[in-house]
Amino acid sequence: MAYDLEEQEQIANFKAFWDRFGNLITWVLILALGGYAAYNFWGSHQRSQAAEASGLYDGLTEAIEAKDAAKVQRITGDIENKFGSTAYAPMAALAAAKAAFDANDLKTAKAQLQWAVDHGDDEYKAIAKLRLSGVLLDEKAFDQALAQLNGEFPAQFAAEVQDRKGDILVAQNKLAEARTAYQAALDKMEKNHPGRQVVQVKLDAIGGSAPVQKAAA
Repeated sequence: MAYDLEEQEQIANFKAFWDRFGNLITWVLILALGGYAAYNFWGSHQRSQAAEASGLYDGLTEAIEAKDAAKVQRITGDIENKFGSTAYAPMAALAAAKAAFDANDLKTAKAQLQWAVDHGDDEYKAIAKLRLSGVLLDEKAFDQALAQLNGEFPAQFAAEVQDRKGDILVAQNKLAEARTAYQAALDKMEKNHPGRQVVQVKLDAIGGSAPVQKAAA
């Protein structure tokens, strides 16, 4: 097919451009397409992981209901080791910890709660710390229990943290500090909070809040 002079000039310019930049363009396209393929693969991989983890979690629930402690810990270990990046892993750790606690296996309960503390997101970590502090309180490891409540917690757990601090301080017979903690818990609770009445009962049981001093007339 014959080309006129203008077309031949355009073809020559294109060939010169391609000779200079073609290799670079090819690599950019390869990287872009590779990145897109990797993104699709990662999305598919994540969905596949979640589906497998969900299936294992269903098995974990059945094992807990059957009170099969060995199976509970085995399935939990599989979820943590294979699907630790999914939300099912800290969920499994918390569920396994509860099952172990109910079976009076405090060592296993603490290990699973610590796993959730180390690997969970902020909310799962907060739940695990609160529960771990409760186990340590039962063991009378008061300083360790209080240590779990140090540091930052999501705002929605502020009242529960203060409530648990009050429980630990009561066990240490530090009643003035416990009253302060219980009062702080009440101050952070909404009026319709389901735990408000329980905290108020505990506060009343140790003498209630300190009386407010009136200024002299």
